[in-house]
Amino acid sequence: MASQEIEALAGALARLPGLGPRSARRAVLWLIKRRETALTQLVEALATVRDRLVECDTCGNVDTSNPCGICADPRRDSRAICVVEEVADLWALDRAHLFTGRYHVLGGRLSALEGVRPEDLAIASLLDRVAAGGIDEVVLAMNATLEGQTTAHYIAERLEAFPVRVTQLAHGLPVGGELDYLDEGTLAQALRARRPVG
Repeated sequence: MASQEIEALAGALARLPGLGPRSARRAVLWLIKRRETALTQLVEALATVRDRLVECDTCGNVDTSNPCGICADPRRDSRAICVVEEVADLWALDRAHLFTGRYHVLGGRLSALEGVRPEDLAIASLLDRVAAGGIDEVVLAMNATLEGQTTAHYIAERLEAFPVRVTQLAHGLPVGGELDYLDEGTLAQALRARRPVG
């Protein structure tokens, strides 16, 4: 049996996504064995993030500076905005280094079942950014769920009042995917988005 403090640490780690109680205990034992290096670094990093973490007033990203590093980067294309549901989506897209513009985090997606309405999301601030001018394209990068597509459709309708090109991420067959293993929704989207060969 570990002390109450060690059990509390394991319990806190077990609440993290992807870590269960057993994985959390293994992580705690690993940290204890390396308390002078890894544990000290972890504690310092957590304290620094806790003290400096802010939400970017421009895009909704979380960072240790406001505006965030992406919004403050002069190399970014300020004429293109990629709209995502959550910060995790922004980080995933930005890790790929394929989009050179800026981002806008909605903070969720429309959902009648969960009671999430347009005013609950950062849609108004997106429209303000577009209305301010200088935006040529808005990329809607919502998840390929019913709620995600409903959100994308709603935003696209609201953006019709502005002289911007509205695009959406392609959906359909994943690279290496076999038709037999795909759900009907993915197959239907792939068929609707078919294009000429050659």
